[in-house]
Amino acid sequence: MFKNVTVLGGGVLGTQIGLMCAYTGHKVTFWLRSESSIERTKPKIERYSSLMIDDLEKAKALVGNPMGAFMYPKGLIKEWNGITAEAIDELVAQAKKNLKEGVSIELDMAKAVKGADVVIESMAEDPKAKIGVYEAIKDLLDENTILCTNSSTMLPSTFAEYTGRPDRYLALHFANTIWKNNTAEVMGHPGTDPEVYSKIVEFAEEINMIPLQLHKEQPGYILNSMLVPFLSAAQALWANDVADPKTIDRTWELATGAPAGPFKILDIVGLETSYNINQMKPDAHVEGSITNKIGKLIKAKIDAGETGVNAGKGFYDYTKKQ
Repeated sequence: MFKNVTVLGGGVLGTQIGLMCAYTGHKVTFWLRSESSIERTKPKIERYSSLMIDDLEKAKALVGNPMGAFMYPKGLIKEWNGITAEAIDELVAQAKKNLKEGVSIELDMAKAVKGADVVIESMAEDPKAKIGVYEAIKDLLDENTILCTNSSTMLPSTFAEYTGRPDRYLALHFANTIWKNNTAEVMGHPGTDPEVYSKIVEFAEEINMIPLQLHKEQPGYILNSMLVPFLSAAQALWANDVADPKTIDRTWELATGAPAGPFKILDIVGLETSYNINQMKPDAHVEGSITNKIGKLIKAKIDAGETGVNAGKGFYDYTKKQ
């Protein structure tokens, strides 16, 4: 079993990844760049810890319900068959202990990665920033540490040469609300050691994820290869003044029965991530292009502090009842 996990970054997914690792009994260290990063990350840790525990508590009402097997938080309860309310109470108690005692924050990079079995890079979708982190960290990692990227769209082969350990480097990508949507896409690059790949598959299982193994590199993996075009299409409708975000969401929700439309999903993902992905497209800086219009619209919301659920406002106001 892997014991020590370091997460580089405290964004939406980085925070969830670290907490899921702590929940399953791993010692977790978040490495953050600055005191201001700590101020932004601590509320996320508190929020997601509370959501995880709340979802466990709510699961007790599903015991004995035929729909329970479809609705329970799959990352928090490993086996639903035979579960009891008493067993869930035990999980709640253990969760409170692990999420409180198993998590620490460190600004010193060397201290953060010392003794780590796995280091998961979960920085912004900015190639230069990722390369900078890899070059800073490569001489600090223990010999046997496995380095993973949680990049949503970029290939590990793009960065392998900068890590100092290309054979022990690969991608491990998670979906949002990791404790319920417990997918872990495992994607190596041509230089990844097959044994290391297998170990990360085992690690994913350790943290109650379903490992989804990719046979080759694919920008966007499986999930985002389907999701990103969907979100881009919605943003294009908005940028072209076809309809406003709430109408676009309502159309999708009514027509498909989906619980959330594309702009609610963007709020969950975070508008900074959406913006960074948009700006990597070839025509992002071509004045008048749809991609350029989308970038300007999202940037205006970011500049206004409307970055999504964690900010309390994005395309929707989360300080009010929807």
